[in-house]
Amino acid sequence: MRQVHITYINGPDIEALALTEDEILAAVEVALRAQGNGEVVIEPRVHLVPEDSAHGHFNVLRGVVKPLNLAGVKVVGDFVNNYKEDLPSELCILNLMDPSNGAPVAIMDASAITDIRTGAVTALGAKHLARKGSKVLGHIGARGTSYWNVRLMDHLFDFDEIRVHSKRKESQDAFAARLSADLGKKVVAVDSWEACVRGADIVVEASRLPKPEPLLKTDWIKKGALVMPYGTMSAVELSLPDIMQKMLVDDWGQCRKGLPFGALREIVDTGRLSEANLHAELGQVVAGRKPGRETDDETILFWHRGLSITDVSLGHAILEKARRLGIGQTLRFH
Repeated sequence: MRQVHITYINGPDIEALALTEDEILAAVEVALRAQGNGEVVIEPRVHLVPEDSAHGHFNVLRGVVKPLNLAGVKVVGDFVNNYKEDLPSELCILNLMDPSNGAPVAIMDASAITDIRTGAVTALGAKHLARKGSKVLGHIGARGTSYWNVRLMDHLFDFDEIRVHSKRKESQDAFAARLSADLGKKVVAVDSWEACVRGADIVVEASRLPKPEPLLKTDWIKKGALVMPYGTMSAVELSLPDIMQKMLVDDWGQCRKGLPFGALREIVDTGRLSEANLHAELGQVVAGRKPGRETDDETILFWHRGLSITDVSLGHAILEKARRLGIGQTLRFH
């Protein structure tokens, strides 16, 4: 009987691979383009809640990227108080399989993958939807995905001003200091949502709220800005769609009415965002099937919940680089 081997790639292996910004963005763009061309399978994420979703839950994401001949299932433990145990809030594992016969291909630590691919979707959203001359970024939140949001967007835009804010001052200040060191430019920690958001060309809301609370005010949004909220609990006002010329999501199947969680959950459930006024999924823009930003004065909203196919695509890039560099372990499976 044919033997089956899998590649195991742990967290230190992924660090050793040192994916560049361009490698990351290219890998995730492959997934988005495939989605826009109808060459993927995306099943809406499911949740496992051990006790109280405000404290933590598991997300299970499933998808197939046909051009890469890979299927993937990622399990994410998302627990807000993990910092008290010196653990990241999100710990994840990614399983890659052959979609033609079900054989496992690889297992990898996906904690960094989750942060990186989320940042890449934020950055690619900005690439296609923000004004080309955007120079001021306002970023709410200091979790792992936040770092890659800022790093990858600055790679594309080379911002003149980056403002960050978080509910915990110690994490906010540490986040700003880390970014300043890594980007080689000053990143300013500000002490309020308004100071962070008002007048910014690009606004990212990646907060970790225990319950929905409208802390991001619609009046603060600059005309022509791009707003990208993606916290688990909504932090925006219901009036936010009223100022938007275009509203986009990553995958409508995961954003539609009646599903749990998400930054625009109440906005969707009350009909303020629906299939009728949804401009596009980002993949359709990346594939050239729908326009992105068309004028500088368009104010645009992009909500992404997390795409399994971006995990698969980034996992594929990691696997291929690991094989080239001889990093990782080969394990007998069957």
